[in-house]
Amino acid sequence: MAEFAYNNKIHSVTKVLLFRANCGQDLRIGFEGRQRERYEVVGEFVKRIKEIQEEVRAALKKTQEKMKQYADRKRKEGDKY
Repeated sequence: MAEFAYNNKIHSVTKVLLFRANCGQDLRIGFEGRQRERYEVVGEFVKRIKEIQEEVRAALKKTQEKMKQYADRKRKEGDKY
């Protein structure tokens, strides 16, 4: 239950559900009726995963840059770290 709850939360940095970022689809709760759907073409699935991963990378890079700016405010020239 804890893993389900964790994977079903929108991450504060990426703004994407963790399950969606890893699997490319929303987490199914299991209570909705299942319909037989056509399976998506593998190429479409891969494309969707890549798009999500790019969104996550961009969000992480933006956050990393903000964190660096914040950390650099307190650093003096010549500090190594």
